[in-house]
Amino acid sequence: MIARFSRAYGRLLAGLALLGCAILFAMMMIIVADVALRNFALRGWPQGLAWSNEISELMLYLLTMCVAPWLLRQGQHIRVDILLQVLPPRLAWHLEWIADVLGLACCCVIARYGAQAAWSSYSSGAVNIKTLITPEWWALAPLPLVFVLLSIEMIFRMIRLAGGERGPRRDAVSAS
Repeated sequence: MIARFSRAYGRLLAGLALLGCAILFAMMMIIVADVALRNFALRGWPQGLAWSNEISELMLYLLTMCVAPWLLRQGQHIRVDILLQVLPPRLAWHLEWIADVLGLACCCVIARYGAQAAWSSYSSGAVNIKTLITPEWWALAPLPLVFVLLSIEMIFRMIRLAGGERGPRRDAVSAS
């Protein structure tokens, strides 16, 4: 049952990673269009896209949110494990547990406070006023959702750690 849920969850995260790739491609196209329009005067066309910087910033944030859980699942998140590679395997394994428990706790706290911030923004009707005027909660809403996904992945990491060898993880090891 858990293995089937884990595979389905992995497919969800892979889909989010693909969405992140599509967002990156769209962001690239917007930036290219903005630069082209600013540098090549075309009759009847605007001289750049005034909103491109703002949209690109939001897209960068959103693509980060989309790929973060997938990266954690792949073991490609930022990880400094040089100490774990030189410690006795059993001690390193225990430290992996501590890191996972702390990671889960942090993800849960951020999800909770992110949800509170998004709800507060939605309730108050706060808006971001830049080139575009958008509800503030639009930018805040992905945060709690992604940290719930990261929390779930932290639990799967713990399950995999419990079933694996008693030593440090071998994913994302950069030191030889």
